[in-house]
Amino acid sequence: MSFKNKVVLITGGSRGIGKQIALNFAQQGSNIAFSYLKDHKAARDTEQEILELGVDCLKIKAHLGNIEKINSMFKDIKSKFGKLDILINNAASGIHKKAEELSEKHWDWTMNINARAPWLCAIEASKIMPKGSKIINITSQGSQKVLPYYFSVGTSKAALEAMTRYLAVELSYKDISVNAVSGGYVYTGALEHFPNKDEMISASKNNLSDRPIEGTDIAKVVSFLCTKDAEMIRGQVIIVDGGYSLNV
Repeated sequence: MSFKNKVVLITGGSRGIGKQIALNFAQQGSNIAFSYLKDHKAARDTEQEILELGVDCLKIKAHLGNIEKINSMFKDIKSKFGKLDILINNAASGIHKKAEELSEKHWDWTMNINARAPWLCAIEASKIMPKGSKIINITSQGSQKVLPYYFSVGTSKAALEAMTRYLAVELSYKDISVNAVSGGYVYTGALEHFPNKDEMISASKNNLSDRPIEGTDIAKVVSFLCTKDAEMIRGQVIIVDGGYSLNV
């Protein structure tokens, strides 16, 4: 119960990696807030799983491309819990097209959710965070490597990683540490939207371990970065890919 009575917000926490992060913190005694966009059933199911672990839970429907919804989300968290100890910027979206096929609307959609929202969430979170709080941004290998159909997402994740370094410095006066976790290919529902889905699933098994990477692998590293033991890790991007990037 190393995070007992802590309050953790996970954006996009109803499914996939976000859900695994939420459950991991709940299992360690944290009260959980999570945002979701459309899937009400998944949100209800996740809420129930969290409550069954004996902690409190606040599910919030919020389109993170809308600044007003972000502000409202943090008002709800402050009203219910009075504070926020940990922010996990996990929610992501994107249009899986090549650069020449992408429209300005696609670009704006992706950047607003994957880059602008984490910035705004970090600033709003910092207003209700006590000293020693943590912010973790969830990024991906597409920020550094060119992946098929990943132009808008990859560039948005590169912005997120730069933001991680800037926020680590600019929020340090509040003793808020900021880091990022970059996952390898983790099989989640998000892969269903890629034209090269089969290649990605195959690549998920191509690492130095004997198994594909799972959401729980990401969740455990995220929770470690929020412990006292990780206090001197600041502004870093921690890669969790089973060594896959060493072979490419």
